[in-house]
Amino acid sequence: MGYGIERDEAIALLKKYIKNENLIRHCLASEAVMIELAKRFGEDEEKWALAGLLHDLDVELVNADLSVHTLEAEKILKDKGVDDEIIEAIKMHNETASKKKRSNRFHHALAAAETITGLVVATALVYPDKKLASVKPKSIRKRMKEKAFAAGVNREIIMECEKIGLDISEFSEISLTAMREIADQLGL
Repeated sequence: MGYGIERDEAIALLKKYIKNENLIRHCLASEAVMIELAKRFGEDEEKWALAGLLHDLDVELVNADLSVHTLEAEKILKDKGVDDEIIEAIKMHNETASKKKRSNRFHHALAAAETITGLVVATALVYPDKKLASVKPKSIRKRMKEKAFAAGVNREIIMECEKIGLDISEFSEISLTAMREIADQLGL
């Protein structure tokens, strides 16, 4: 089933618009978590993966301005003929610019998935080896409660995992497992 863009094209698009390697890694991590969530819920893995991969396509273009972040991505992806549901999920991961509330599993999954990746990475970075292999789901849950730790990570958005039927324990485990599978690409 086609969604208007293949993964290799999506990667090329990311590299065209995102120069910061850590942002590209964040998109790869989000893609990995979205694939695992799609498997868990019997959703389309390719569709969910593309949303994860492309969700921050315009973040450098708009200088991370949340009032417009995703609006440029919408234009770019529409011009490429990318599936409307993918574009909608990407727009909805930033409610500030979309001016709407997330309303379905796909929207909540993307928002929670892309947000928890930051907490997982921050947790790995406090370990001496800075490796995902050292992180335990319990550590992620512990760090969730420490508001000063990775203070820029919005815990409320992570907790939208409950809106897709997962408690934080299961969501942490799914996310960590997904990211471990691509640890080499993430440099962790």
